[in-house]
Amino acid sequence: MSNHIQLLPDPIANQIAAGEVIQRPASVVKELLENAIDAGSTNIQLIIEDAGKTKIQVIDNGQGMSPVDARMCFEKHATSKITKVEDLFNLSTKGFRGEALASIGAIAHVDLKTKRTEDETGTLIEMEGSEIISDKECASVDGTNFCIKNLFYNVPARRKFLKSDSVETKHIIDEFQRVALPHPEIAFQLVNNNSEVYNLTSGSLRQRIVSLFGKSYDEKIVPVKEDTSIVDVKGFIGKPENAKKTRGEQYFFVNDRFIKSSYLQHAVTKAYDSLLAERAYPSFFLFLDIDPESIDVNIHPTKTEIKFEEEKSIYAIIRSAVKQALGKYNVAPSLDFDQESSFDQFGSFNPAEPVSPPEIKVDKTYNPFESQRPERSSGGSSSFSNSRNSYTEGFKSGREEQSWKSFFDDLESKGEIVYEEEKEQETLFDKEVQSNLFFQIQGGFIITQMKDGLVIIDQHHAHERVLYEQFLKSVEDQSSGVQQLLFPENIELNASDYVMLEGVLPDLVDMDFDIRPFGKNTFAIYGAPAELSDTNVKALIESLLDHAKANSGWLSNDVQEKLARKLAHLGAVGRTKKMTAEEMEALVGQLFQCQQVQSTPDGKPTMIKHGLRDLQKQFLH
Repeated sequence: MSNHIQLLPDPIANQIAAGEVIQRPASVVKELLENAIDAGSTNIQLIIEDAGKTKIQVIDNGQGMSPVDARMCFEKHATSKITKVEDLFNLSTKGFRGEALASIGAIAHVDLKTKRTEDETGTLIEMEGSEIISDKECASVDGTNFCIKNLFYNVPARRKFLKSDSVETKHIIDEFQRVALPHPEIAFQLVNNNSEVYNLTSGSLRQRIVSLFGKSYDEKIVPVKEDTSIVDVKGFIGKPENAKKTRGEQYFFVNDRFIKSSYLQHAVTKAYDSLLAERAYPSFFLFLDIDPESIDVNIHPTKTEIKFEEEKSIYAIIRSAVKQALGKYNVAPSLDFDQESSFDQFGSFNPAEPVSPPEIKVDKTYNPFESQRPERSSGGSSSFSNSRNSYTEGFKSGREEQSWKSFFDDLESKGEIVYEEEKEQETLFDKEVQSNLFFQIQGGFIITQMKDGLVIIDQHHAHERVLYEQFLKSVEDQSSGVQQLLFPENIELNASDYVMLEGVLPDLVDMDFDIRPFGKNTFAIYGAPAELSDTNVKALIESLLDHAKANSGWLSNDVQEKLARKLAHLGAVGRTKKMTAEEMEALVGQLFQCQQVQSTPDGKPTMIKHGLRDLQKQFLH
């Protein structure tokens, strides 16, 4: 009987290993940037094309490699950073496993050009699928130039499951930011499809944060610094008033290596106790310097998770350092015990000015027993009244309906009206709602009478359902319902958010948003759907991007449906909004015209019905 177990050929083994190390183009970017930093570079340039699928190029001015090292770097488990087992527990560099370049070489076309300062000529190596096809001398500047082309060309299944260009580009920018943040002394440049995204000069940590995330961050952050025998903590934290509803810019670095830790995130959040609104998350950029022997960075393939020997002590130190920074820079609220707070409500008093008694105005024509329905005010929000033209003709007072009925009866008797065989169907609103009186109670609920009882409608959930179906209808019908803004608004974003918004821009245009690029990392908002006329569109877009960042892969599929759902949730009228009778009537009418009346897109109820029998039972018991 023959044997069945055999060793895999090296090319296949390298492709399997590449699946663990190289998950997407961003993984290649991370490995090459870290190698450039370990080489002692002071200037690093990253060039990508087609979200890294066509080309990823990293050029540095580091120490370069000898001809022998240039060939050896593509061998599996070849590294210059580990010589004995003890080195695994005393790591001060970023890349150390010797797997990255071997894995990259197995799934791409690689051109390597490198030269040391002491060498007269450089080395050029060309590789395809783990095989070196060219190795020769060449003219080169000092440093290393890696050019990765046609990533996953021989692994079509992996290439097939890559996300859209905007999503993959965002992942690349995220990795770029995570590498550039802890190294403000190094100049970085990022070029995407021949367009410069970042050009970061060397400087301070604060300057690097502002350069990466926008000028506004200069006023939003305060410094943190705490040195102990266990760990040294430094960096910046965001002011409480700038906290976001989703987790935004939250970065932990241990010995200049980016990590993820929900445990340490909780320590920061606890330091903000009573300073943040409910479900609000602060920004922070915290750097921990710790003895490498007291941590283990080799527990995760991407090295983003580590183990601490004294985890609880580090938790307490971080919490204390953040809390101290909030107090030191007067971010935390303070009490003035020398002033009586009740006096604050009064304005300044000038004895020289005459004091006039308050006037009480009484409407002498008001009659509380008047049964006629008052005319509704035309003021207030127009977002509901503007969009009710399709069914507003059915909302007439009893007196108007009676006069029109007698008018049509007269025409019918004279034979001047001929009815079609197919009679217009009665709407669900006409069938269900039996009253033209609408009441709003505290908490944003609308009450009206129905055929067999009464109904309580959640105005936020109802408007969410209405907006959701209107957004999808705009996409389906390709109809233009854009309401132009009187003055266009500019929205300035960081590079990652800009790429993300650029990727979903066609879908937003289909939903009647008029948003256009306006300079570097900036968009101009010229118009929005008429249903959002009373909404802060800029804040709406920013909230949408925050949600997308907090939920990785959210926009990878079913983009239009997800955008419609989230935009409806963010743009729906709040529960604290006081609505006129006309607005309530319009909203309820719109709700009953929806295909799904009972619930929001997320399955939350829009209304609760109370039948007459149920009400009678409540009083008979």
